[in-house]
Amino acid sequence: MATAVPPAAAALPAAAAPSPSRPPTGRAALGQVPQLHAALIKSGELTASPKSFHSLLEAAAHGASPAQLAYAVRLFRLGPRPPLSAPCYNVLMRAFHRAGHPEDALHVFVEMLVDASVWPDQHTVACVLKSCSRMRALDVGCGIQAYAIKRGLMLDRFVLSSLIHMYASCADVAAARLLFDAVEEKGVVMWNAIIAGYFKNGDWKEVVELFKGMLEVGAPFDEVTLVSVATACGRIGDAKLGRWIGGYVEEKGMLRNRNLVTALVDMYAKCGELAKARRLFNGMQSRDVVAWSAMISGYTQTDQCQEALALFSEMQVAEVEPNDVTMVSVLSACAVLGALETGKWVHSYIRKKQLPLTVVLGTALVDFYAKCGCIDSAVEAFESMPAKNPWTWTALIKGMASNGMGKEALELFSSMCKASIEPTDVTFIGVLMACSHSYLVEEGRQHFDSMTRDYGIQPKIEHYGCVVDLLGRAGLIDEAYQFIRTMPIEPNTVIWRALLSSCAVHKNVEIGEEALKQIISLDPSHSGDYILLSNIYASVGRWKDSAMVRREMKDRGIQKTPGCSLIELDGVVFEFFAEDSDHPQLREIYKKVEEMIDKIKMAGYVPNTADVRLDVDVCEKEVSVSHHSEKLAIAFGLMKLRPGVTIRLSKNLRVCTDCHSATKLISKVYNREIVVRDRNRFHHFKDGSCSCNDYW
Repeated sequence: MATAVPPAAAALPAAAAPSPSRPPTGRAALGQVPQLHAALIKSGELTASPKSFHSLLEAAAHGASPAQLAYAVRLFRLGPRPPLSAPCYNVLMRAFHRAGHPEDALHVFVEMLVDASVWPDQHTVACVLKSCSRMRALDVGCGIQAYAIKRGLMLDRFVLSSLIHMYASCADVAAARLLFDAVEEKGVVMWNAIIAGYFKNGDWKEVVELFKGMLEVGAPFDEVTLVSVATACGRIGDAKLGRWIGGYVEEKGMLRNRNLVTALVDMYAKCGELAKARRLFNGMQSRDVVAWSAMISGYTQTDQCQEALALFSEMQVAEVEPNDVTMVSVLSACAVLGALETGKWVHSYIRKKQLPLTVVLGTALVDFYAKCGCIDSAVEAFESMPAKNPWTWTALIKGMASNGMGKEALELFSSMCKASIEPTDVTFIGVLMACSHSYLVEEGRQHFDSMTRDYGIQPKIEHYGCVVDLLGRAGLIDEAYQFIRTMPIEPNTVIWRALLSSCAVHKNVEIGEEALKQIISLDPSHSGDYILLSNIYASVGRWKDSAMVRREMKDRGIQKTPGCSLIELDGVVFEFFAEDSDHPQLREIYKKVEEMIDKIKMAGYVPNTADVRLDVDVCEKEVSVSHHSEKLAIAFGLMKLRPGVTIRLSKNLRVCTDCHSATKLISKVYNREIVVRDRNRFHHFKDGSCSCNDYW
């Protein structure tokens, strides 16, 4: 025998109870539901009026808490109540769906089919299709479609829109598009359904094309449409349409929609228009974690990593909890800057907050530690990941390669293959880098051939560049030159620069001249190319030719790219340039540099001034090389860091011969480990030696 749910407010006098004919709705009225329930039982209207019962059930099911949902379920199942109708079933199904229990909504639908006295209507079908979408239950969804056809419900727009959404959510966008194209009159809900389908499947170009089609036919769109399309514009870099949407949003007064403004911030940031993105971001009345993450990501993706970390600090002050997406961007910024301490804090925060170590977040951690020269920590992060993809393996392989652990990188690649993880073309770049940086010429040749033979991966220009670098570093300049000549694709400046760099190391004037000739025909304004050939001439005593190349640079108005080194102290990144004159502690730093140079001279250091401009005397040349950016950064580190603490810095250019020799001796004289990340690789200096074995 069914019993009524005991009403908490049953003892209240009738005058205090709400009118049974006007049930409360909305979250503010949820506390009145038991009181209303009691009043309806007392009046007898609960069983006599299906409309009153439906309204009561809807009020009870409106809440989001488990207790409120449980109350609605007991009301539905236990009664007392009038015979159930399709709207009552629909109320409970929607409640389960809102609460994140689509499987329970599906069970209610099955009960409804069993109850021969109630026929599902178009709202029932639309709701159960949404549950199929959430569950990715394509087979069940197809069965629901068959039922809708049998019942003649396929003409209803809500059913069609839900069906399109179901197919798209289950990755069958082709079926969704067939249904969509078959409908002559499409409303905004249907357009949003198909756009959402392409959006969920990452087909950004089709999202943009659909919206352009909407504009051509004058189809209606709303803020939901614009959120999807603005996001898609950012993904494919369609700044023109993105700017149109931005203008439309401002013109129509839609800037109060936080989701829409966040999508615009993300779009502008991804299209490189950081000023517009920041203006919108600053104008937001409230910013959630998605908005902060979009702006931080924008700075990171445009290599404005210091701005990214500064904004992350503002986010902490604003007491907005970062999520895994935020952390990926912050870790990427830390990796670029070599900001080890900040990245370590991020890692500890991830552990403290027990953020799920997703593949993307875990890979970002591995990449961060590897790019900060902490391979042991990168391996630890790698091994702690519950799941890995090819990019995770690739990040560690490349990290080992750039840190001089070529053999270990190849062993890891072998483990990757044994684990049946299919390598990507980027994986092979890491493998070839490992061979190049560790003098593993034969292994490099074998892996280059294996790409196509064993994995069907056609080499790209980057792979050919790695092989040229591999051969050139090993002194096989003629073979590298012939390799370029027989490439099936046109060599670019990166290929010729790899050859020119090798010529500079091995003093090969003839091929160096040819390499520069080819580079100038492709990119005549890069200062480093002229300097390399000038240095080649100087290294073999051809001073006039060296001076001539420098004059040609001057005549062409080509400025040398200034050397820049970054060092992190106490979470703050400091920037130094060669011959720096803009640091508040400049006098103390230069004094420390003089002390440093004097000490290493006593240990055998002889300044290498061959690369310095020719129009100054010997003393000025020695002073010039002593003021290179990495020497200033190392001196600053010696001033500020406790004895024995590792000095870590990154440089925008390749470490010059003089700084490499000097840093080896500094590590010995001051008993410091010094880790330098230059444009090509890591150098771990310790006890007078470098991890690259002077092969860089």
